[in-house]
Amino acid sequence: MNCNSVIHEISNYIDGDLDAAMKQEIERHLVGCQECTVILNQTKLTVEIFCDSQLVDLPPEVRARLHDALHGKIYKSGS
Repeated sequence: MNCNSVIHEISNYIDGDLDAAMKQEIERHLVGCQECTVILNQTKLTVEIFCDSQLVDLPPEVRARLHDALHGKIYKSGS
């Protein structure tokens, strides 16, 4: 399991939507990877903060920049 795989499954991991084997692989990776642990913790915190919030419409240019930044981060990590 590498960082890219963990990032792609992080939402399913948080939601408890993974089979036991995949969950175990992610947890094994998290033990040795501080970067993915930070991403997991920040994602959980973000979900908690915004869980009861109303959606905010982002201007198209802001949404595009955010999407590009996240896409770049996911595919650049690859470790």
